[in-house]
Amino acid sequence: MKRILAATSAVVCLTMAVPVLAEGLEGKVIGFSQIGSESGWRAAETTLTQNEAKARGIDLKFADAQQKQENQIKAVRGFIAQGVDGILIAPVVSTGWDDVLAEAKEANIPVVLLDRQIEAPDDLYLTAVTSDQVHEGRVAGDWLVKDVGDKPCKVVELQGTTGSSPAINRKKGFEEAIAGHGNLSIARSQTGDFTRTKGKEVMESFIKAENGGKDICAVYAHNDDMAVGAIQAIKEAGLKPGSDIRVVSIDGVPDIFLAMAAGEANATVELTPNMAGPAYDALAAYLKDGTQPAKWIQTESKLFTQADDPKAVYETKKGLGY
Repeated sequence: MKRILAATSAVVCLTMAVPVLAEGLEGKVIGFSQIGSESGWRAAETTLTQNEAKARGIDLKFADAQQKQENQIKAVRGFIAQGVDGILIAPVVSTGWDDVLAEAKEANIPVVLLDRQIEAPDDLYLTAVTSDQVHEGRVAGDWLVKDVGDKPCKVVELQGTTGSSPAINRKKGFEEAIAGHGNLSIARSQTGDFTRTKGKEVMESFIKAENGGKDICAVYAHNDDMAVGAIQAIKEAGLKPGSDIRVVSIDGVPDIFLAMAAGEANATVELTPNMAGPAYDALAAYLKDGTQPAKWIQTESKLFTQADDPKAVYETKKGLGY
């Protein structure tokens, strides 16, 4: 039976500090199908995955899907034809993976999912290294509930790519957090495809539709890049982001910390880009002696606000590949 990977699965919790286990994969060939480069976070994940591979002596075959699932499926089939030792997939969307994953299983090639979940039988992949995306949305919503208090608040929402697990789950968690708080409501919600350009464009339409933005209390963006685009739109409309319109988002990329330091963003929920470390560890153990990891290796999510010295956090993050 198909099911979405959920919190009921066996879970291993990880922090940012993941030890590097250099042994086990040296000389191995690993295929990596990346979604694309739609955000600073995505670029950091790619860089860290490549750097980690180099440090472990892995021959990493990289394929950029340019945000199209058909490109990912083609790349995975190419990896299978090459006879790679393992495959990493950051899936564009959550459905449509059964056939190609079955092909990898038939070829005895273990597959690890990075940062996004899928709807497929869990015997088709080794493990998934992700955050709890519903929790991320809930943390963002909880912050807004507390910050707004009892005041009326119309929220506009910038969703991620339609059909992707982060868009589905971050929306779900946020809605759960504000449920029961009648003073908060989502007035408008539209995809911004996780990009700054689209986030700015959609925010401009929200502002026009909501009395020049004066009726908007807050913008909730499913990632920081869309939030940065929204900040630009808010400023161009003659309003002050961070005060006239609250800005809360998810990922924790450097630019959102600069925005917080300038008072133009209020909060972000950090998503670590180091998914590759635990993914490689799981592959190394499995290829060595068949050790089966937990089906869900959970990474940490942490809330940051303007009170957390965002300029210092920015300086720390600059060296992480963003």
